[in-house]
Amino acid sequence: MTPKLAEYIAAGKQLTVDERLEVAHELLMSVHGAGCDDASTEDEWVAEVQRRASDILSGDVAGVDGPASHARIRAELAARRR
Repeated sequence: MTPKLAEYIAAGKQLTVDERLEVAHELLMSVHGAGCDDASTEDEWVAEVQRRASDILSGDVAGVDGPASHARIRAELAARRR
């Protein structure tokens, strides 16, 4: 991590939760959002979210613990760096 990036992250941590979520969304959209701002794409995402929610609510799919998943991913990445 560059010193400049560390500085940005430290400054970002001073923001409110809502502000951090907004910044995170904007940064993700700057990477993954190109060409995804049309209505048909939005409709597809709404349908996908509804399908996933239905799968969870019906019991067809089990949810996963977010913090546990993140910890597992961090451990796997750390193991790869060794």
